[in-house]
Amino acid sequence: MRGLPRLVRECVQKAHDSALLAVEDYNRPGTMFRSGAYVILMTIAWTSLLHAILLRRGIKPYYKEDNGRYKRVDGGYSWWQMSDCLDHCYGPDQGSPVCVNLRLFIPLRNEFEHRSYPELDANLFGECQQMLLNFDELMEREFGSKWSLHGCLAFALQLVGGAQTASASKIIPNPDSRRVKGIIETYRSAIPSETLTSGKYTFKPFLIQVANHQSEDALPVEFVDYGKLSDQERQGLGRDIALVKTKQVPVANLDKLKAKEVVARVSTALGRPTVERNGKKSEKITMDTLIRCWKKYGVRPPPDAPNPERTRSEFCVYDALHRDYCYTVAYVSFLVKKLSDEDEFKSLYP
Repeated sequence: MRGLPRLVRECVQKAHDSALLAVEDYNRPGTMFRSGAYVILMTIAWTSLLHAILLRRGIKPYYKEDNGRYKRVDGGYSWWQMSDCLDHCYGPDQGSPVCVNLRLFIPLRNEFEHRSYPELDANLFGECQQMLLNFDELMEREFGSKWSLHGCLAFALQLVGGAQTASASKIIPNPDSRRVKGIIETYRSAIPSETLTSGKYTFKPFLIQVANHQSEDALPVEFVDYGKLSDQERQGLGRDIALVKTKQVPVANLDKLKAKEVVARVSTALGRPTVERNGKKSEKITMDTLIRCWKKYGVRPPPDAPNPERTRSEFCVYDALHRDYCYTVAYVSFLVKKLSDEDEFKSLYP
């Protein structure tokens, strides 16, 4: 770590400490704001880590004014949010499982900042755990094993059986949890199957209680990457664990979104903003906004065009069978970035 600029070092330290606090809050017994605190702190950790990487590459992760000067808030620089950091750090590789995992938490972080949804903890466990594993891997790769979290964390003690049911019975359901769960399920449904099964999007362990272990030096709990096992080790594992594989049925356009889903995701990612129209408050991001966007950015041709398939394929695909258009997750990210700029939004309504 010696020799790094002071600002880079501060960002790495902040990322490291935020991640430790996130895990500490998540594993604390009795807390109800578990996933919420974890997601907020891990978003800070990831953003700080990406800031450190960008700064070391000579890129200043600050927003700019129209005149090209760096934007300031209360005298300090206005730093990029995590979504912008991902755009710059991953570039064209926005479909990587690591990036897809992180983008799930952008709208959820906004939700958790204002409300608590303890009934969603179990639903989000896999993505939360993988968010931490991906963070630690990138931290070690970029800044060395000194900053890895491996030596700082222990496996959390678990209770099984009736204790889980008793704990769950204490949760008072949040009326909005169904809506937030819908955001999660909609996001997952658009993820390609190869990303879901990559081992980098979500973490799904099987914990099996055993009476004893042949080796006295063996760890009581050890996570093993199945992809890194030899054929002989996999065969041995197969004798001890029964794996159930869900049959995957081919589904057309599984990773694509309908227009109304794009509107919902963009609005949610921007915090569901409102505007005043005809003396009444209404949703800022609407279907009309989407139509104006695909016209301005040349995403697809107009209705009844002679060549409807001529789209910007990274954002939109023509479905010849149903004679309509499907959109990509990348297009949602593109619109969130564009429409977060108020001047850009106003340009849609000349």
